Amino acid sequence: MGLNIQNVNLKMTAGFASQFPADAIPQVALSGRSNVGKSSLINTLLGRKSLARVSATPGKTITVNFYEIDKKMFLVDLPGYGFAARAHDNKNQWSQLTDGYFTKNKNIDLVRGVVQLVDSRAGITRDDAMMIDYMNNVGLPYIIAITKIDKLNKTERAACIEKISNDGIIAQDTPIIPFSSLKKEGKDELWRAIADMAQIKL
Repeated sequence: MGLNIQNVNLKMTAGFASQFPADAIPQVALSGRSNVGKSSLINTLLGRKSLARVSATPGKTITVNFYEIDKKMFLVDLPGYGFAARAHDNKNQWSQLTDGYFTKNKNIDLVRGVVQLVDSRAGITRDDAMMIDYMNNVGLPYIIAITKIDKLNKTERAACIEKISNDGIIAQDTPIIPFSSLKKEGKDELWRAIADMAQIKL
């Protein structure tokens, strides 16, 4: 049987690494800066309108959210980074929680990779580059999802994809997928890449 993406629930909203679920199933995390469109991407992938809540204040939510898909895998929503208005204490909390996901996760061996979201209008930011560099250094596979691609015209879109694709920081053979939550563009391609990363049949 393939993966039933309609069978989904929010298993855990964790504010501390000690709360991460112990279920022995593959995990694929989603990473990106605040306001990159991560909640909208999750809702589009899972065919729900508001399973992942879109915050009115980008960067406000500092939790790791585990979405259980058909009891076969977790999509893991990491807190958004790089929001300038965040208080210093909250930045520390973000760092500890996100770092804890990769260093204190009791099932770190089940983390198959990361979907790294990049805003089509901003390109790869300094914070994005830091995250990508970290994944390169630890050998963690990742997918680049270029969000809000519908915001660009044809010429801008081509230039954006070419620039990101040719950025030397991105590991060779990394899937690069233009994505639009509004038009659902890239949904099927991204799911195929996630399933391949998690070694699960769709």
